[in-house]
Amino acid sequence: MADLKPGARLPLLFFGMLSLVGGVMAGLARLGWEMPAPAVQAAGLHGPLLITAFFGTVISLERAVAVGRNWAYLAPLAAGAGGITLLAGAPLLAGQILGSLGALGLIAASTVAMRRHLAVFTIILALASGCWLVGNLIWMATGNVSAAVIWWLLFLVLTIAGERLELTRFLPTPPLAQKLFIGIVCLLLVSAIAAVDLLFSAGLVALAIWLLRYDIARRNIGTEGLTRFIATCLLTGYAWLVVAGLLGFTGAFTPGHDWRDAALHAIALGFVFSMVFGHAPIIFPAVTRIKIPYHPALYVPLALLHLTLALRVLGGLSEQFALRQMAALLNGVVLVAFIATVVTLVRRQAHGASR
Repeated sequence: MADLKPGARLPLLFFGMLSLVGGVMAGLARLGWEMPAPAVQAAGLHGPLLITAFFGTVISLERAVAVGRNWAYLAPLAAGAGGITLLAGAPLLAGQILGSLGALGLIAASTVAMRRHLAVFTIILALASGCWLVGNLIWMATGNVSAAVIWWLLFLVLTIAGERLELTRFLPTPPLAQKLFIGIVCLLLVSAIAAVDLLFSAGLVALAIWLLRYDIARRNIGTEGLTRFIATCLLTGYAWLVVAGLLGFTGAFTPGHDWRDAALHAIALGFVFSMVFGHAPIIFPAVTRIKIPYHPALYVPLALLHLTLALRVLGGLSEQFALRQMAALLNGVVLVAFIATVVTLVRRQAHGASR
């Protein structure tokens, strides 16, 4: 079966972006900001909209492009449709089923990739897609978003970790490093199965230290241009993963804990979105065939992301709700600023090429 043309992939990416916007606005509505009615109605779905709908769409779309088969695009279609369903106020079960179908599609695509090239990183990527499905099924069975969060976070963390492990093939990495990596992944999975937050936190810290030690970003930080920007995104993201793990040692991942917001967003914003900022100039062209030219202006939203997140974490740790509330709004503004920067760079390039 032939692959889907790049132009036909854009609507799928657009569906994911709708979930991103809706998820951010739903999160702000939870914190008391005045938002449009659909966002207020979806205030309790902030996590599912961002993780299962937005990231589920984007990651499964990227995997579908890698697999190169039309059927694989049903996964991002289902995930994106699930997000729209949640925002539209349709029955919750409909959005849960669509999200689960998206996860099943990603598992199928990951299995194809694993059969083509059996390696530790392809196995981990398949396990990550399974974590997405487990989280969705827990949410569907219990109706409790908090019970599914650890599995959803593992979906994101293991996906990123697997992709970074792939690149260590080009480095003189000692055999012990891969064994340590496998052990860390096993620790994270066991922590989720046993629901032991301390083990999960230890796994996050161990993974961050591994990445800081063995990832190619350590070498690339001394280069220039886009390569250095990506390395900066990665290394700062790993630092936030350490912060999340350290907060977890205090019990911050426990539902209702005063520092839970700080711990969760240290992962979701500090780690995951740092990866998004760094990988966007690579993944976006691969999916759409539209190149994002490098410009130092990309550092501005990256710096603001870390600054506003630091304020949010500080507000959470010091129990200053007003600071956390304002920082959350600024977090959303930073995401808009990054998208605006990328669009501006693409338009400038297109304008220059048309001359």
